[in-house]
Parts: sequence; structure tokens; C-alpha cells
Amino acid sequence: MSDDDLTIDGARLRATLETLATFGAEPSGGVSRTSFSPADAAARAWLRDQCEASGLSQRTDGIGNIVVTVPAPDASEQAAVWTGSHIDSVPDGGRFDGALGSMAALEVVRRLAETRVPLRRPVEMVVFADEEGCYHHLLGSTALVRPYAADELERLRGRDGDRLVDALDALGWDVAAATRTTVPPGTVHAFVELHIEQGAVLESAGTDLGVVTSIVGMGGGALEFIGRADHAGTTPMRLRRDPLRGAGEFLAGLPAVTASISETAVATCGIIAVEPGGANVVPSLARLQLDFRDVRRSSIEALESALVDAARRAAAAHDLEVRYTRDSITDPAPLDPRIQDLIESVASAQGHSTRRMPSGAGHDSQNMSRIAPTGMIFIPSTGGRSHSPAEHSSWEDIERGANVLLRTIVALATE
Repeated sequence: MSDDDLTIDGARLRATLETLATFGAEPSGGVSRTSFSPADAAARAWLRDQCEASGLSQRTDGIGNIVVTVPAPDASEQAAVWTGSHIDSVPDGGRFDGALGSMAALEVVRRLAETRVPLRRPVEMVVFADEEGCYHHLLGSTALVRPYAADELERLRGRDGDRLVDALDALGWDVAAATRTTVPPGTVHAFVELHIEQGAVLESAGTDLGVVTSIVGMGGGALEFIGRADHAGTTPMRLRRDPLRGAGEFLAGLPAVTASISETAVATCGIIAVEPGGANVVPSLARLQLDFRDVRRSSIEALESALVDAARRAAAAHDLEVRYTRDSITDPAPLDPRIQDLIESVASAQGHSTRRMPSGAGHDSQNMSRIAPTGMIFIPSTGGRSHSPAEHSSWEDIERGANVLLRTIVALATE
């Protein structure tokens, strides 16, 4: 078989994805496979069995990243090409987020091992630990680019308050090894991740594949509107200092605020807390947790300033005070232009349409881009749904994306 004829085994890829979805399966059709949970441990054991059955060598580092290797016998000293994603999920999440990129990577290394493609450098599949952040967002890939100190690991807690170090210890891992997981410079030649879009851009445009140009930076902060608690029945509307009215006016203006910054800027309030919280009490405080994102650091900072200005205007209109506390801002991660060109070329050769686009969600690729040239391939998400049981992509799109991933990895590993 020539390299040009090399394709993935679509039936096998579908079978592995369907089997993986049984670990942590929910009656809703979704999956609850949070990191280091019994479902996650069972999925990891199953994955190890799959690799052993295919004759693939594997290892697990101290933080839980799984690495599977296809060697290049005549070039073992060369930096490896990596591909992969994650298999952990959010509670009652979808069957394809992370799972697609991980199982497609498994299919890639299986096909390379089966067909004995003459590689000029090794190819490695990686399954990153805790991408979804049960203990720390992008935990596994972060540990590859910078070491976690022992005291930092001691402080990490899960959603239920359990300690990460206890979870690792319960699984029989050497907790001390979790501080020694960084990848030496020059170890990775390139990294490519296949992922569902988790949005509706590709589907609405009728485009086969997305070529990711960058992963957005993210900011977050707590915004408080401060008013005065009063009796709900005896305080006339005109005399109230109701912080929820100011918060509502602010939220209604979010589309205009983001549009004033850029076409790619977004802002979300996913949590609102009202105090004192009585049905018959005019609130004294409304606290909003904000998430704001864009493709450039300067735009993120400008968006944050615009949000605070809008909050001050809304507060003034209702005789309120306002207070803002930044939680964090993370930088955007530009992806490698040469790999973007390569993905487009491979897709075009297979007759697929592409669209260059930023990723609005965080991914392990943003960490990998700090240590190696990195690319991402998106396939359409039906209805743009993700992080829910309704998450879906067609098997045709899955196979299309996996074949483009395979040919991209082969090109990088034979150059």
C-alpha cells in the first residue's frame, strides 16, 4: 500500500468510540467520565488493553498522561510527531468531546503500525489527563510544559473537595512523579489534534472541516452591583436601589459591548448570585461571574475595560455602586501557519472544503503550542451542541476528519 492509499479503518474507529462511550454512560445518552473517577480508570484500563492487543508500547507519566509510541527504527533519536486529545468528560457531557481526537489518534498509530509506513521520526499518541479541569483545567498538558510543585499539587481539589494527590495515590501512581512530567525541549517535532468544533460555524456554512488558526485567550472576573435591601411590598419602585435592575441592564447590553471590540469577542455571565436572597426582599447585592474571550490579548483587555465601563453606566442609572475583581486573563495561543497550510493541502487533496477559524474553547493544543508547532482540525458539531448528551457529529464527518489527521501525521513524520 502506498502512502497515498493509506486510510483509517472507519468501522474500527466507530467501534472504539462507541465502546469508550460505555464508560460512564448515563441514561440521558451522555457520559460522566470525570478525571480519575472509576469510569475514567476503567476507560484507561480498556485503552491499555487495546494498545497491547495492537502491539503498541505505552507509558503513563506521573500526572496521568498516556503516551503510545510507533517507533521509527532508523530514526529513533528524532523528535516525535504527537497527536491526541483527552478522554475525560464533564458531568453528563457528550460522547465526542476529546474522545474523537483520542480514538482517532489510536486509529492513526494502529494504521501506521499495521502498514509499516517508513517513518523518519517516531509518532506518538497522547491522551491528556484532566483536560476538563476537575482538578485543574488542562492539568495534563500543563504538566508537560511546566512542572507542578509538590505544594501546588497538594492544594488542588476536585469538584467534591477531594485532593488530587489522594486520587493519584488511590490509583497506585507515584505522586512524587507528578512533579517530574515536563517534556524536554526539542522532544516534540509537531502536534496535531482532531476535535469537534463545539459550535455551529462549520455546519451553518456547509464546510467540511475547520483549520484552527488560534485558540482564544480568556478572561474572568466577579462583577458586583451594590444597592440597598428593602421591603418588597412597601418600597415604591421609584425609590428602590435594586442591584438586579442594574445587572439586568448591563447584561442586556453585552452584545453591543462585544461588537464594539471585534467580531470575535464574546462575553458571558453564567452565574448570578443575589443577596440576601428572599422572595419578598429587594436585593442588596447582585454578583455576576463573567467570562470574556477574544483572539488577541489587547482585545481581551479592551473588552474587560468596556465591560466595566458598561457596568458603571448601568449602576449610575439605578443609583448603585459597582465593584469588579479580575480573576485571571490567559493569553491567546496562535497555531502554526505551516501546519495550517498542510492540513488545508491534505483536505483539498481528499476533496474536502475547509475554513480557517479560531477556536472559542480552550484545548490542550494551546499548551502544546508552547513547546512545538501545533495544529488543530475541527469537524462539524450537529446544531453546535457540546458538553451535553445532545453532542453529536456524523460518522461521515468523523471518518473524514480522521483521514485528514492520518495523512497530516504521515506528512509530518516523513518530512
